[in-house]
Amino acid sequence: MYPRIRELREDKNITQKYMSKILNCSQQVYSNYELGQRDIPTDILIKLSQFHNVSTDYILGLKDEPR
Repeated sequence: MYPRIRELREDKNITQKYMSKILNCSQQVYSNYELGQRDIPTDILIKLSQFHNVSTDYILGLKDEPR
């Protein structure tokens, strides 16, 4: 799941700092999500899926199809 959120961000050429503003968290916290050093809370998971227009199952690695 953690590499997937990084791939989604990088595919859009978005910085961690920008994503952290979208998610209303610090850049360090967002970095920890991508590195797998911090679990992603459900509300953040939902925001990520909405922002990237993919399912939460895709982010979690349960599906290989984004939708």
